Amino acid sequence: MQQRRVGRTGLTVSSLGLGTMTWGRDTDEHDAGEQLEAFLEAGGNLVDTAASYGDGESERVIGHLLDGSVDREDMVLVSKAGVRTRRTPDGAGVVDASRGSLLDTLDATLGRLGTDHLDLWLVQTPDLATPLAETLDALDHAVRTGRTRYVGLSNYPAWTTAQAATLLSDGGPGLAAVEVEYSLLQRGVERELLPAAEALGAGVLAWSPLGRGVLTGKYRATVPASSRAASPHLRGFVEPYLNDRSHGVVEAVTTAANGLGRTPLEVALAWVRDAPGVSCAVAGARSAGQLHGVLAAADLELPDPIRAVLDEVTAPELGYPERF
Repeated sequence: MQQRRVGRTGLTVSSLGLGTMTWGRDTDEHDAGEQLEAFLEAGGNLVDTAASYGDGESERVIGHLLDGSVDREDMVLVSKAGVRTRRTPDGAGVVDASRGSLLDTLDATLGRLGTDHLDLWLVQTPDLATPLAETLDALDHAVRTGRTRYVGLSNYPAWTTAQAATLLSDGGPGLAAVEVEYSLLQRGVERELLPAAEALGAGVLAWSPLGRGVLTGKYRATVPASSRAASPHLRGFVEPYLNDRSHGVVEAVTTAANGLGRTPLEVALAWVRDAPGVSCAVAGARSAGQLHGVLAAADLELPDPIRAVLDEVTAPELGYPERF
């Protein structure tokens, strides 16, 4: 698997990353262990999690695996903070990127993972109630105290990302990476965020490169009973892409895949992985079998004509002020 630098940093990651959103909830520790072993054997190293995934269960599973047969030095550990869970029956998430909350969450993350540092720590989502300078102060403090090597933002707009990069570069650790949703079904980041990241020297981690699973083609005819769209806690995550526009994109991807003798999953993943500015495409799988399908895309390079067609049929609308 190809290894890439994250932006203009010295951090090197695999071009495909392993997402763990379902670990500890839909994916038990045994299946997670099989996935991690297969991923590392294929040359992968970036493992992406968050304190909010399963209210910490994802991190706890990773920690158990690290306490077993997995060598910490073989992994680039990425985690996120800024969304905490209310202690209420509904377990609703609360956005909180205040200094205290972030640093408390980081300490809890390190405890669950059983490690003294992260390789990359990200603020998961913007917090409009907390001054950006306070959030960034927590990132700077985390690097200075050795609890993480690099820091970045996830799901932030371009203007805030640029402001954060400026503040973090003034005697601080700098902005190493941004993590954003990016797929053939979601190309909005191309308007401003990707150009900003390139100019700022920040690497891009693309989450949900398979359009929340829709680009695999599994929903072309129906909603499988075992799929995320049929899951009570993930149905709302998938439903925005179960529409006529997405159906047309899936058909285009399927046609391209048939012509190449590959799967729609491989074509969709290769498109994101090799998009300009992307350091790593982070894909999750519920089982080791599904992960093998993801890893099969590692050797696929899309021919230029096919990439051009997919670019055309999925291009985001651009207008003022992106185009003047």
